[in-house]
Amino acid sequence: MSLPPINEAYFITFLVDLLNIASPTGFAEPAIAFVEKELSKYKQLELSRTRKGALVAKWEVKSDLPPVALTAHVDTLGAVVKEIKSNGRLKLSRIGGIQWPTVETEGVWVITSKGKRIRGSVLIDTASGHIYSGAGGETPRNDAHMEVRIDARTTSEKETRALGINIGDCVAFDPRVEVTNGFIRSRFLDDKACVANLVAAIKSMAETGRSPERSVYFHISNYEEVGHGAAAGIPSDVAELISVDMAVVGEGQESDEFHATLCIKDSGGPYHFDLNNKLRALAEKNNIPYKTDVYPFYGSDGEAFWRAGGDVALSLIGPGIDASHNYERAHMEGLNATTNWIMAYLLND
Repeated sequence: MSLPPINEAYFITFLVDLLNIASPTGFAEPAIAFVEKELSKYKQLELSRTRKGALVAKWEVKSDLPPVALTAHVDTLGAVVKEIKSNGRLKLSRIGGIQWPTVETEGVWVITSKGKRIRGSVLIDTASGHIYSGAGGETPRNDAHMEVRIDARTTSEKETRALGINIGDCVAFDPRVEVTNGFIRSRFLDDKACVANLVAAIKSMAETGRSPERSVYFHISNYEEVGHGAAAGIPSDVAELISVDMAVVGEGQESDEFHATLCIKDSGGPYHFDLNNKLRALAEKNNIPYKTDVYPFYGSDGEAFWRAGGDVALSLIGPGIDASHNYERAHMEGLNATTNWIMAYLLND
């Protein structure tokens, strides 16, 4: 039997909406709530939250086979306010691997503990070319020299605090989403694109009356970018876990934007040989375009579960994402291939 069709227009709309929800690690609740609302449309799913705030959707079926799980994360890179400077501007402490040169001059939202949103921009502290001239270009782009200029009347620490801003407040960088010629470019496709893969697969299966071969848990994590997202929340009876996360595209990599990729090894070591081969066979049977690759500077939610003592077979698949942790880009061909791979695995077609 052929795989259910993918509603590509729905996929794009859902992904764009999710990308536009600010959700740095530690502040991912709005994105979790958005996914939860979307998945609540499907009566096949039983939804719950972990104490940590992750979303778990269980699709239970009658089967003698042990359940499986898939995980993807909605949390993203970001920052928190580290210091309020004497001139009223903000120093930041980064969340995850955000690279300062990639966000210089980018717009941000400062989100206070009371939920107030204040607009600003990320700048080097020697930004004025008429003052610093060539020196501005020579200033290191690092924590010491990057600051947020707040779009409010403030020239002192006291005035900034009067706006409601305090140490530890969330700072979310603009994603800058654009869809063009089959490409989606945006910050934070890692890993919201893969959350969209899971949701699109659920939609396609549910609306065509198809059910997984065995019970499955969909785990939407909220702390992946700091290394412990899925360390908890995967039930102990799960036999296989598929981590769905971006494939690295760049020099020396096999992955590209037009294929899904099976990661054989990353910084944490190799994934599960037999489960990898099962996924290869499913891709080949269903003519799903895929590649295999090795990611030297990469870790996944699945590995976090392994390190926490999770006793599962583990594999990692995902669409090719160009310029990871930068201004990222994906193509619908790679995204569709990943959605189809998820459905082939769940249906065992």
